[in-house]
Amino acid sequence: MSSAEPLGEGRWRELARQALARLLRTYGSAQFDLCEDAVQDALLQAYQQWPARSPDDPLAWLIATARRRYADRARSDARRRDRETRAALSQPTQAPEVAQRDDSLLVLQLCCHPELPRSGQVALTLRAVAGLSTAQIANAYQLPERTIAQRITRAKRRLGELGQPLPQPAAAGERVTAVLDVLYVMFSEAHHTTAGAPARDADLAVEAMHLTRLLRRGVPESTEVTGLLALMLLTEARHPARVGPDGRLTSLDEQDRALWNRELISEGIGLVEQATAGAEPGPYLIQACIAALHAEASDIAATDWVEILALYRLLEIVTGHRNPTIALNRLVAQAMVDGVDVALGQLDALEADHPGLPRLNAVRGHLLEQAGRPDDAAGAYRRAIAATINLAEQQHLRHRVRRLSGAPADPVQGPSR
Repeated sequence: MSSAEPLGEGRWRELARQALARLLRTYGSAQFDLCEDAVQDALLQAYQQWPARSPDDPLAWLIATARRRYADRARSDARRRDRETRAALSQPTQAPEVAQRDDSLLVLQLCCHPELPRSGQVALTLRAVAGLSTAQIANAYQLPERTIAQRITRAKRRLGELGQPLPQPAAAGERVTAVLDVLYVMFSEAHHTTAGAPARDADLAVEAMHLTRLLRRGVPESTEVTGLLALMLLTEARHPARVGPDGRLTSLDEQDRALWNRELISEGIGLVEQATAGAEPGPYLIQACIAALHAEASDIAATDWVEILALYRLLEIVTGHRNPTIALNRLVAQAMVDGVDVALGQLDALEADHPGLPRLNAVRGHLLEQAGRPDDAAGAYRRAIAATINLAEQQHLRHRVRRLSGAPADPVQGPSR
């Protein structure tokens, strides 16, 4: 043991994910709940002990402790005592050489079990492996928390019914679509947190990008994997101008683009150029192309809005017009190309089909402000404030209302998605 240095949230998540991977590979999908509980027990013990003295190999310590806790829990269940105790006691208590392997990507693939429906795969993996709360997952999909909780419960029950070890993927690209969905939600939550306090989860953003890089190493030929990594890099590049030192947010049209990270932009655009040649368009690659056009422009006026509008229309087609948020984003580009009145008319139609769509009133306020209708814009912003629980969004929208009313403005202005 050695003197402890505080671990960041990202490191705790990584350790928990890899420990869960070891237990799942050892004890199988039928014991998912038991493995998850054992890892949580080990993490609690680590939180209590490590501040004073930390182990030389934190992962090996966590795995060994989780295995002991698994054995303790298994022995307490009379129906499974003999089988699970033998399995637990057959494993070595320490395996430092094995613990050095990075199972981060493997555990995502393991939990995206092909016997589960896609919705169950993603929800379970986001909760158990990525560490997102039910509320965060529900926010990402704009669904009630109870719906997400039911998906997770059903997925765990189905894994238990299978009664066999989680099948290890035969290739890095196996189950890649579900894994991409998990990584996208992780990064989206990092970039725009559910509560908005803080506005950005830096550890989660780094973790999502790390996992996506691992996935790309395994399937470098996948244009969607490359597209997602490019999208993350191009989005992350704007962070220095989007979130100030006090956690306040600045909208895209007001950001100081000199603060954007040009190294990340260069890498992201390079990936987009590499992936688009002859590629069949997928949703992540299309979004990366949109982000690249923003990154290449010197300001809002110089942005190629015609191309961005075309890409949003393509994105709607590729996703089967199932995501109204894409249509909402498309209307912002529509206003820049065809005028605000056209966009407002289409926004009315979108609201009729999807009442209560998140951010709809914020976009309406933005368009009305562009149209020179300050009173109507302020009303839309107020409705948006009442509809969001995100503190950073509320702060931004209140600033917009104050600005329209001529009240003193905050020094830092509005957010960008």
